[in-house]
Amino acid sequence: MIPKKITTTLVLSAVLLGQACNVNRPTSEVRRSPGSEVIYHVVQRSFYDSNGDLHGDLKGLTEKLDYLQDLGITSILLLPLYQSVFYHNYFAGNFEKIDPKFGSMEDYLTLVKSVHQRGMKIYMDMETQYVTEDHLWYKDAYQNPKSEYSDYLVFNGPGNTKPEPIVYNLDKLEGYNKTVRKITTVNLNSKKVLEYNYTLFHHWMDPNHDGKFDDGVDGFRLDHMMDDLDLKGKFKDLFTKFWSPMISRLKQINPKLIIIAEQANWGSFGAEYFAKGGVDRVFAFRLMMAIATFNKNKIALMADSTFLLTPKNKQQIVFLENHDTKRFSSAVSQDPGKLRVGAALNLLLGGIPAIYYGQELGMTGSGGFGKFGNSDGNDIPQREAFRWYKEVEGKGMALWYKDTGPWWDQTSLKSNDGVSLEEQQNDPSSLWNFYKKMIAFRESQPLLISGAYQTLKNDNDNVLSFLRYENDQGIVVVVNLSDANQTVNVDLSRIKVSPDTGSDQLWGDAKATVSANILSTDLKGYGIAVWRMR
Repeated sequence: MIPKKITTTLVLSAVLLGQACNVNRPTSEVRRSPGSEVIYHVVQRSFYDSNGDLHGDLKGLTEKLDYLQDLGITSILLLPLYQSVFYHNYFAGNFEKIDPKFGSMEDYLTLVKSVHQRGMKIYMDMETQYVTEDHLWYKDAYQNPKSEYSDYLVFNGPGNTKPEPIVYNLDKLEGYNKTVRKITTVNLNSKKVLEYNYTLFHHWMDPNHDGKFDDGVDGFRLDHMMDDLDLKGKFKDLFTKFWSPMISRLKQINPKLIIIAEQANWGSFGAEYFAKGGVDRVFAFRLMMAIATFNKNKIALMADSTFLLTPKNKQQIVFLENHDTKRFSSAVSQDPGKLRVGAALNLLLGGIPAIYYGQELGMTGSGGFGKFGNSDGNDIPQREAFRWYKEVEGKGMALWYKDTGPWWDQTSLKSNDGVSLEEQQNDPSSLWNFYKKMIAFRESQPLLISGAYQTLKNDNDNVLSFLRYENDQGIVVVVNLSDANQTVNVDLSRIKVSPDTGSDQLWGDAKATVSANILSTDLKGYGIAVWRMR
């Protein structure tokens, strides 16, 4: 509910696209608010290569922590690190070993400790429901009912001869490099598997088991989390029988551990994951899809629903793109105004914002199931090498997929196209600098970090307006979703303000008046304005 009284002065802070922003103090001097978090979701194989083999690695990520902190990032979310023949490292061959292309356990510990020394967090993606034929369980139990691992996997028919296929009824997968592996489903009904998972997760959160956690991850993303795995009816009530018990045990060891669920059903707001699964965060998929429409009513409906259905002690991760989706820049045809509005909504709507690597540059890419046949190369277009330089080639460029297939022949990476850090970092009007300024702006306003969300009514179908509030403090955000100039009147009837309140400009040049509980302003195309009520 909106607080009954948010009174006194209306202070204007406007961010207008294409204009320089006046910031009162340098980003480096902005003191981070307690509980503030901005996640950087990275495909580490595509980020930075430290040893010249074209594969992004742990040392490369460690080398680029300065870059992430300069941008304003507080947390890193990795794709799986464990051993797999597949480039994305889902479908493990060994859950306990790090992919050698990423480096060694020593490299991992160096990265984690470096992250923690900077006051940052690190999260690891985990998907333990499936294994390939390379895994010990598969090799030992296939056609061997007497195997000690026979109960770890699901077999159909006599003699462990028919391994249970995975999601989409796949029993094998072809890699982008023509490597083919059989894949099967892990038996999540097995108590042995539950115990193994507990031990495995415990290992990654505290490798030396000393209880200090400086060398372990701060949390996990649970990929493809379901209560009934793949809707087969073979693994029911997993939230209460598998996930919640394991999470509870892990949190007895480290109460600060954060568990993030990827809802397998992207249409879910995550209520059941919070109530039964024991997770701390889910992904705001429906809000992500709504933002891409630039439809005021759809965005408002999804924002209201998303935050209304989130318990006070839980969070939604708000994002525009990830490794499984079309790049936002592709979705909006690289429109500069839409890219900035997307960035603003990503950071100002609420929840925990997540930025997918390269999003801050406007990197493009769109893959999808079947685009290039039956291959995991289908999703490479949205997982391409981070653009460090104006030229595609260069030191550290993680071009691991170079000359391997149509995903390379049709690559989105083009030299001197403006979509690189080298081209944007020193350009005050670039998308990268907009992200940096917007992250710093969010940091300067605690209500944009911890305040609740409420849509505010207005009289313009092209303008979204909403309130972020806590107790008797509030911030009003108004966003022009169109490329044309718009006049809007925002209804503040549920916010008690004095008539004809003045405004003190903090950032940008938008002008506003407040009279009879109506805030009136003119916004340029794709303009964004923010007012603090205090």
